Amino acid sequence: LPAAAPLPPEDGKAIWSAGEVPEGSAGDASWDPREQPEYEIVFKQQVRAEDLFLGMSRKDPSTACCEDMLIKIKLPDTKASDITLDIQEKLLDFRSPQKRLLLHLPHPVDATKGRAHFLSEQSTLEVTLRMKRELDFINFS
Repeated sequence: LPAAAPLPPEDGKAIWSAGEVPEGSAGDASWDPREQPEYEIVFKQQVRAEDLFLGMSRKDPSTACCEDMLIKIKLPDTKASDITLDIQEKLLDFRSPQKRLLLHLPHPVDATKGRAHFLSEQSTLEVTLRMKRELDFINFS
C-alpha cells in the first residue's frame, strides 16, 4: 500500500505544517542567554474531614490523588509588571527581563483553570494549575 502524502504547510514558505511539530518543541529556550530561575513543583490535593479521619474516599497521599500542581518560581529583584506567563497543556513558559523558564510539565494541565499570584515580600511567583487525567472520574467522583 502506498504511504499517505503529507499535508502541505499552511504557509507557502514553511517546510512543515503545525501538525507535524511535536507539542512543546516550538519553545526551545536553549538559545536564550537569560538565567533560569530556581523553581519547585508541589502537588496538592483537597482533603476533607471524612477523607482524613474516616477514610471514606479512595484518596491516598500519592500524587495520583492530587488535583493541582503548584509551581513556585523564585524571582529576586523582579516586579510583577515585568512577568510574562504562558501556560499550555504540557508547557509553562515564564519570561522576565532577567530570567526565562521553559518547563515541560510532568502532567497535562487545564490551561484555562490556572491562577498565578506574585508574593512580593517573598519574591516568589506561585502558579497553581489543575491537572487533567484520564481517570479523574474514578479518583474524584
